[in-house]
Amino acid sequence: MTAHQASGGGIDRRRLLARAALGGATIVGATALGGIDADAAFAAQQPSLDPAISKSEFVEGRITAISGSVLEVAGSYGDRSRVQMTNATSVWKVRPTTAKVIEVGDGLYARGVKMPDGTVAADAVWVNIVNIHTTIRGIEKQRLHLAHGNHEITGNVIADTSASYAGRAPSSDLSRLRIGQSAQVLGAWRPSDNSVDVVRVSVGH
Repeated sequence: MTAHQASGGGIDRRRLLARAALGGATIVGATALGGIDADAAFAAQQPSLDPAISKSEFVEGRITAISGSVLEVAGSYGDRSRVQMTNATSVWKVRPTTAKVIEVGDGLYARGVKMPDGTVAADAVWVNIVNIHTTIRGIEKQRLHLAHGNHEITGNVIADTSASYAGRAPSSDLSRLRIGQSAQVLGAWRPSDNSVDVVRVSVGH
């Protein structure tokens, strides 16, 4: 059975993603490898959703250089990778955005398909994404003061910041947050000042 047949007569995503990496295909919002929202970055590394793609590749680290549409990435454990951005790549940096916002020095978590030369053609890239367990130490209108172990973190309250209470759906109402609460913070790290833009703060979970 061919990959085309295995996917029920649909498109061969591996081939299409490869063509996109070479500039030969136009794809918008490819999701063959899984979800592309912020939570998807921390989901269990499940098999590809498309039978045409046998295995997803993951890359994490700091971006050391940007050469055209290729990101050079230094991994946390001394490894180095190259991530090819394509017109199929979905980009998250606080919110869904485009590759134009990616900068040298940013952190990165990418999911994609490994090409023959070892480069990973990215299906989705999450920039500076963090998901950390904290304790709320202070609350201001535009800031949350958070403790993560022995580290103090400033959480920036942005237009899209939401709160989830006891596992309920996220709400824009932050008034029920209290000093001393344990909180799981999903957000985006700011390399410039080491603060975090808070996308969602979950308490009572």
